[in-house]
Amino acid sequence: MTLFSKIITGEIPSYKIAEDERFFAFLDIFPLREGHVLIVPKTETDKFFDLSAEYLSAMLLFAKPIATAIEIAFPCNRCGMSVIGLEVPHAHLHLVPIDSADDLNFTRPKLKMSPDEFKQVQSKILAALSLTN
Repeated sequence: MTLFSKIITGEIPSYKIAEDERFFAFLDIFPLREGHVLIVPKTETDKFFDLSAEYLSAMLLFAKPIATAIEIAFPCNRCGMSVIGLEVPHAHLHLVPIDSADDLNFTRPKLKMSPDEFKQVQSKILAALSLTN
């Protein structure tokens, strides 16, 4: 069972943003910027492009309102997307509020945030998400 599967089942706590029958979205605990969200399929698949075409398209549709909410909650040029997949052997999509391409540079130091700060970020995104529905 991967780290992300343990988060999905609640074995490991997370700052959940959204969930449906196929996907789970939560705050990255090592964020590049405030508002950094991970979208994870509930099926354990190591490589992103090993997911079926139908699953990949459904993932983007699941991510779309979350990306919009990120842009509302954290003023930025846009919500960037990245697929790296080296840290955890479970396909996942990063959604990050960005102002430049460098904001998606995963070699930069990650933010260190307190539980209260994570809860504030979560609340901002959830409030913005309620506006997109």
